[in-house]
Amino acid sequence: MKRLLLLLLMTFLPLLASNNTIIKLEIKGTIGPASSSYLKEGMTVAIRQNAQMMLIELDTPGGLSTSMREMIQEITNSTIPVIIYVSPKGARAASAGTYLLYASHVAAMAPGTNLGAATPVSLMPIPNITDSNTSSTSALEKKVINDAMAYIKSLAELNERNISWALDSVEKAKSISAKDALNNGVIDLIAENTNELLSKLEGRIVTISGKSITLRTEGAVIHTFEADWKIRFLAIITDPNIAYMLLLIAIYGIFFELMNPGGIFPGVIGLISGLIALYALNMIPFNYAGLLLIVLGIVFMVAEVFITGFGILGIGGVIAFAFGSLLLFDAQTLGSGISIPLIIAFSLVSLGFFIFVLQFLIRSRSVKIVTGVDEMVGATAQVLESTKEGYRVRCHGEIWYATSDNELEVGQNVRVESLSGLTLHVNLIKE
Repeated sequence: MKRLLLLLLMTFLPLLASNNTIIKLEIKGTIGPASSSYLKEGMTVAIRQNAQMMLIELDTPGGLSTSMREMIQEITNSTIPVIIYVSPKGARAASAGTYLLYASHVAAMAPGTNLGAATPVSLMPIPNITDSNTSSTSALEKKVINDAMAYIKSLAELNERNISWALDSVEKAKSISAKDALNNGVIDLIAENTNELLSKLEGRIVTISGKSITLRTEGAVIHTFEADWKIRFLAIITDPNIAYMLLLIAIYGIFFELMNPGGIFPGVIGLISGLIALYALNMIPFNYAGLLLIVLGIVFMVAEVFITGFGILGIGGVIAFAFGSLLLFDAQTLGSGISIPLIIAFSLVSLGFFIFVLQFLIRSRSVKIVTGVDEMVGATAQVLESTKEGYRVRCHGEIWYATSDNELEVGQNVRVESLSGLTLHVNLIKE
């Protein structure tokens, strides 16, 4: 009986003790598919471990609205309190981060941080072409901005935060410091560090699904949830710079394999990179015009190989390639774009690859064959000996049996007309 009680105690004690556990997530950088997956996995672990609450340290310039909405749904439908803490000093919760902060059950910031500028980036000014286009564009902009304003207003009402400033952050792209955010009821508290934050959260009452929950953070144990390899891999390939490099490696590898069938390695690397790039492009929005310009630029640079000298196709190819690279990803939509030095480097490398390397491959194909039957025909040989079966001649330093339609003398130079097995057919060289 004692053993049974001990076994039950060992089984359920961790569950009882874990109620004072806090699961901590660190979301740094742009909001994207990896951030959404990270939050979902963290939420699952927190619930499974019967954690008291989830603490998210946030520092983001913004990101994808689709990923942001997925994360907000996880937060607003959570059965445990979710505290978002903009930290460390100098961090920000811009654009998508503002919506996340408004969705949290407790919004906190470190001194020297800021939030705001929550205007949807799709509302960036578009050049007006005609009056009809202008009116349709304005209608689309109003539709998007009204949706964003209604969304952040609903989040503000849900957690009883400043509605007017939330609307201004969307409509007028306003930003605000941590101190002003606290004074204006945008956030709930300011804390220097995590320890001070937990101290201020002690005894705080939050409402979740109509139920009041009192936070007990004194003596709480913080467990930082680390992303698994799948989430880290997703974060890597959805980075615009990595996706861009994978796309180009795929193009180069497949093209090189087509130019040199049987190389295998370039084709394998190209196909693998291509599949990963397609998966990444399926997760993050990209500009089709930018992708087409990159392909067009490569086509122009390839065409330049078949033209003597450095011409307009090579210059046009580099320009199209670079311009397409700039357009491929919208930095304002994703929170980060392709590095300009990386675009310049790949433009120059692409030009060098297609002009110099490809020319070398083409020239190597046109070099005269130096081995085999084709090389023997037309070669010059010297008669060494006359025999009953024919002759013995020296060709390329080797001794061959030979036949001839002419009568030959030792020492004469002859021309190889054909080769049959190991016997050459030769004739006199005509003067």
